[in-house]
Amino acid sequence: MERDMEELKARQTDVLRRVEREEDTRSMQRLAEVKVWLRNVDNISRQVSYLLSGRTAELEKLSRSGLWSKNSRSNYGYGKRVSLMLRKVNDLKFKGTFEVVAEPATTNEKRLSRSRPAIVGRETILKRALSHLIGGGTRSIGLYGVGGVGKSTILREISNKITTRFDFVIWVVVSQDLPAKKIQEQIGKKLGFHGEEWNQKQESQKANDIHNFMKDKRFALLLDDVWTKVDLTKIGVLLPTKENKCRIAFTTRSREVCVQMGVADPIEVQYLAEDDAWDLFQMKVGGHAVISSKIQEIARKVAGKCHGLPLALNILGEAMSFKKKVRQWNDALHVLTSSPPIESAGTEDQILRILKYSYDSLKGGKLKSCFQYCALFPAGYMLSKDSLIKYWEVEGCVGGYGNSYIAKSQGYKNIDTLVRAGLLMESEDNTKFVQMHDVVREMALWVASNLGKNKERWVVQAGVGLREMVPVKDWTGVRRMSLMNNEIEEISGSHECHQLTTLFLQQNSNLVRISGEFFQCMPRLAVLNMSFTELEELPEHISRLFALRYLNLSRTKIERLPEGLGRLKRLQHLNLEMTKRLKSVDGLSDVSSLGVLRLLDSNVPLDASTIEELQHLERLESLTIDISSSSALKQLFSAHGLAYSIKEVCIRDLQSDEEASLVLPTTMVQLRKLILKRCGVLEIEIGRASDDTFLTSPKLHSLSSVIITGCDGLKDLTWLFFAPRLTHLRLQCLDKVEEIISEKKTRGEENVGGTKTPFDKLKRLELNNLPMLKSIYKSPLLFPCLKKIDVEKCPKLRKLPLCSGSCVGGGDELVISYSDDEWIERVQWEDKATEERFLLCCEKVIMPSYPGDL
Repeated sequence: MERDMEELKARQTDVLRRVEREEDTRSMQRLAEVKVWLRNVDNISRQVSYLLSGRTAELEKLSRSGLWSKNSRSNYGYGKRVSLMLRKVNDLKFKGTFEVVAEPATTNEKRLSRSRPAIVGRETILKRALSHLIGGGTRSIGLYGVGGVGKSTILREISNKITTRFDFVIWVVVSQDLPAKKIQEQIGKKLGFHGEEWNQKQESQKANDIHNFMKDKRFALLLDDVWTKVDLTKIGVLLPTKENKCRIAFTTRSREVCVQMGVADPIEVQYLAEDDAWDLFQMKVGGHAVISSKIQEIARKVAGKCHGLPLALNILGEAMSFKKKVRQWNDALHVLTSSPPIESAGTEDQILRILKYSYDSLKGGKLKSCFQYCALFPAGYMLSKDSLIKYWEVEGCVGGYGNSYIAKSQGYKNIDTLVRAGLLMESEDNTKFVQMHDVVREMALWVASNLGKNKERWVVQAGVGLREMVPVKDWTGVRRMSLMNNEIEEISGSHECHQLTTLFLQQNSNLVRISGEFFQCMPRLAVLNMSFTELEELPEHISRLFALRYLNLSRTKIERLPEGLGRLKRLQHLNLEMTKRLKSVDGLSDVSSLGVLRLLDSNVPLDASTIEELQHLERLESLTIDISSSSALKQLFSAHGLAYSIKEVCIRDLQSDEEASLVLPTTMVQLRKLILKRCGVLEIEIGRASDDTFLTSPKLHSLSSVIITGCDGLKDLTWLFFAPRLTHLRLQCLDKVEEIISEKKTRGEENVGGTKTPFDKLKRLELNNLPMLKSIYKSPLLFPCLKKIDVEKCPKLRKLPLCSGSCVGGGDELVISYSDDEWIERVQWEDKATEERFLLCCEKVIMPSYPGDL
């Protein structure tokens, strides 16, 4: 099978080379069948690697136990999977002959392809780097060159090409002045280490955990944007050796850093040659056909202003892609040629000038303000789109008339515009996040500082390891300040901050005190984020921030809110989630403009007085909350205005009599997430009129995530039939659940209008410690969106509701993870075709040795 797999990978390489040539030189798009085939080869490669990694253990089990032992069943099953895998490898080899691999791109596809970083003129560098990493000669490589020259793009391409060759590939953005502690946290998170126990550990203990997890695995560590030497052994990372076959690759602007990191022969990433630069520029503009003969000569001069720098070529090309007239190109050339000199230390002047042209091309001051706001976060930071839009709304950059729906719509539109312009990058791993290139961030801060003339207009020292407050010469001119993600312990002093509108102090994990005087003179402050700090109390001076519209105190140690909080009449968004010591929200009813209140996982008791406080919030649109009292639950659900505003709710520790059911009111039309923990209810229902039957029950159309754990009275969860947009379902420690969707209760639903089958939107299904579970659904489901099924300690679950036609929408990307060999050997498949298709998707999972809060 290894030989056949090598032949398949070779064919994939040939096909991919043809595809990339068509895309890069002719602006073509790959055929859908080619795209699916390439993805299937990647998937089968990962599965083959996993399967072959277990062959030694299978042979050892057989030699120890003999032919007729219980383990022989396991060996039989293993051999069967090998046989099926070999058949699939050969099938893919047979299907991998394509006369044509690409077709002319549609307008939309051209736009999408232009927004992705392209490898042009870097083929030799990429080939050299891959030969070092895969060939076995060099165990660490360093890529160095100026900012914006394309180092990160090459590293990302390396990541894509080596993923299947290692047990796991870890990508970490280091950036300037990032402390080793923060790098360690990023690596630990990628390995699955998190939770309170992990957070409380010393760096040496975390290093030990990382070391123990990695020591018997083959990994590749990719570090992007390294500025100084990183002591990897102190973090817990094993150094690559000939024996462990691990690899490390990193990018940096300095050759000296490469030497310090132990790389004797680093790879320099130079400026693009003139022809390659022109090719890349044409790609971003939209191809040869877009640049007419009349503007060819001007276009070449415009491209020449980028001096072969890929980042500048990408972004300027995007800015020029909509300009079809000679006059427009002449104007651009004039601007790029006659711009005044730039005062900026440590940044190539030409880059900033070119990037500013793209910024200037953005339409409208509000869109430009949205772009600048992204620079308040650390370099390489993953920006949540929803959080970003909320900040923009509060600062008045999007929305109007207090309408959050309009703000969200405009916000997403602005993000799309910035991504198309190349000024933001959409995360490859999660479409809910975006990033900003570090050089683009430098430009944004330069523009925000009035082209470097007023550097204290924006004070941004985010994620640089500060231990004390940054010194500021003139506080009166500071408009926005970001000191997030540092190690500041105390903030004091009185400053006249007449212009300050945004203050980020979040993720200062050592911050225990802020003096009242610090907030004494901030009359325009609209956004204040102090989340994920060690603050135990808030100064009363906060109640004097009369312009405040956004306040985030989540995961702090505060026990009470300031007495004068009710005076904040403009406050619209208050986040108190994970405030484990908060005892009450007295006085909150006076905050008359409050539209968003987040209380999930806080210690606030939801009693009659608290509910009464909440009912006075007439503008409340969004509420997240915990409930642990049956009487409070009934009172909350009967308060229709509050029920309507609930978006996330956690119901825990309810003790009910034997007849009790949990009835979810139909007024909870905005409910997105439901968590049930340790509740004694026997059944969950959706509220309905007296003349409704089960089959005509109303639906919770917004519900997308359900987590139920430790509810021993439940026998089924048939109500989920009426959550048509459910994407994530986790069921854990439910001792009596026999069916998820009851066959008896849903009998005849095929004749009912609306949703005919459940789980059409489900992406992930987690089943853990369900000793009585026998059935998920009575018949196979299509599962068009399903990506992952996790099965752990479900011994009686013999059949999964899959058939050969399931999961077609997700291609062959479904992964079925399990931990018990006996379970997988006893699974009964719908038919032979189903077994052959999905048995190959099954992966045995061994959890990390670290217990944590996983």
